[in-house]
Amino acid sequence: MSTTFGALGVPDDLTARLVAAGITDPFAIQAAVIPDALAGRDVTGRAPTGSGKTLAFGIPLVANLQPAQRKRPTALVLAPTRELAEQIAAELRPLARARRHEVVSVYGGVGYGAQRKALDNGAELVVACPGRLEDLLTMRALSLESVTQVVIDEADRMSDMGFLPAVRRILEQTAAPRQVLLFSATHDGAVGKLAAAVQRHPVRHEVGAAGPDMTLTRHVFWSVDRVDRPELTADVVRRLGSTMVFCRTRHGADRLARQLEKLGVSAAPIHGGRSQPQRDRALKAFQSGVVATLVATDVAARGLHVDDVQAVVHFDPPEDGATYVHRSGRTARAGASGVVVSFVERGAEKDAKKLQREIRVNAEIVRPDVRELATRPATAAEARRPNAPHDEARRPAPSRHVTRPLSPQPSGSAALRVEGVSRKTGTVAFFHVRRGYGFISAGDGVDVFVHQSNTGSPIATGQQVEFAVRTGQKGPEAYDVVAV
Repeated sequence: MSTTFGALGVPDDLTARLVAAGITDPFAIQAAVIPDALAGRDVTGRAPTGSGKTLAFGIPLVANLQPAQRKRPTALVLAPTRELAEQIAAELRPLARARRHEVVSVYGGVGYGAQRKALDNGAELVVACPGRLEDLLTMRALSLESVTQVVIDEADRMSDMGFLPAVRRILEQTAAPRQVLLFSATHDGAVGKLAAAVQRHPVRHEVGAAGPDMTLTRHVFWSVDRVDRPELTADVVRRLGSTMVFCRTRHGADRLARQLEKLGVSAAPIHGGRSQPQRDRALKAFQSGVVATLVATDVAARGLHVDDVQAVVHFDPPEDGATYVHRSGRTARAGASGVVVSFVERGAEKDAKKLQREIRVNAEIVRPDVRELATRPATAAEARRPNAPHDEARRPAPSRHVTRPLSPQPSGSAALRVEGVSRKTGTVAFFHVRRGYGFISAGDGVDVFVHQSNTGSPIATGQQVEFAVRTGQKGPEAYDVVAV
C-alpha cells in the first residue's frame, strides 16, 4: 500500500520542499526508517546502493535539527569517502536551508579555510570524513558537545578503511544522550561491536538484497592479452557509452586515462592520489557527459553514486568477490540494465572461475567480441521517473514514452524498402545525448529504442529519421538510423 511523506510524519514544510523537487512517494527504506528516526529512536539500517538511503536518514535529521552556535554544530553525518560526504551534503543542503540551517562538508584533500569559516559561522549539520574531522577537532575549530544526532553511513566501508577507532573517538565527544543512526551492508564483526557500543536499543530495518541486484547485469568475461586491454576498453566505451573502468593502482588509472585519450575516447582518472579539486572535476565531467569514461581505483567502488552508467570494465581483476560486486554495482542502478566486462589474462582463467563461484555468476571465458555487448539501457520512463532510487540526484518527470511489442507495419505507412530491408520513418521522441540512447516514435503507437552506435549521424529529440527495426536483447530496437 502506497503512502506519503506527510503520512510518515514529515513536517509540511519539508514535504512541500520534496514535492517541489518531484519527490512524492517514499521508497521502502524511507518509509521504514523515517517514523522511528523522527521519534528519536536509534536505528540500524541496511539498504542497497541507490535505494534512497540518504533521504531516509536526512529528512528526520533536518526535521529535528536544532540551531547552532559558532563552532558548535548540533548534528553530524560520518561518511567513509570525500565523494560520499560531498554528495550527502549536496542532497541535504536544500532541505536544511528551507529551515534556515546550514550544512558544511568536511574532508581532506582541500584547504582548511572554507571549512573552518563555515563552522565558525555556526553551521548546524556537519557531513564529515573521520580523518579531517579529527584534525579540525585537534585545532579546536569546532566542538561536538552540542551534537545530539549522529549518522554513521556505510559503516562496513569505514571498517574496511580502518576508520572505526576514529569513529568511536569522535562519538565520545558528542552529547549524551544522543540519537545514532547506523547504516551498513553488514552488521557483524567490528560493525556489530560498534553498534552495540554506541546505540541504545536500536530498531533494525533491512530493505532489499544485501548487495546490488546482479541479475540486472550482463556479466562478460573476455580472455585477453595484456597489451590489448586499452584498445578493448575503448571499444566498450564506443559501443555502450558512459563507462566506469577499475584499475588496481593509481599509476595504472592515470596511464589508462592517457591511453584512452590517445585512442580518441574521453577519460578522467579518479583515485586517492589526486587532489580533491581534481577528483571533483573528474566526477563532474563524468556526470555531465563531458567525458565518457571514469577510470578509478577501488576508492570509487563504494560511496560514489552516478546515474546512467551503461557499463563497468574490470581492467584489473578485483581483489575478491565483494570488490567485484561493489565495482559492478556502479551500473544497473535503479532497475536499469547494465554490462560488466572482466578482462582475464592468459593463465588467470582458474582465478576467474573461482571468482565466478564466489559471486554466483556462471559465464564462459570467451574471446572479445564488442558486437555482442549491445544491451538496452533503462526505458525512458525508467530513466526519468521522479525520486528515482538514487540517493544524491533526482530525475525529471516521467516520460509518457514506453516500449511495447512491435506491431506489424500498417499498410499505407511510410515504410521504405532499402536493400531488401523494410524501413520506417518516425520522430525522435526522446534522445539522451549525454548517455547516447533514446526512443523513436513510428507513428503507430510504438516507441522503438535507439542507441547512438546504430545511428549514421547525430540525432536529437524532435528530429525526423528513417530507420530499420530488429529484435534487440530486450525488445525492438532501431538500427541504420539516418536523419531525413
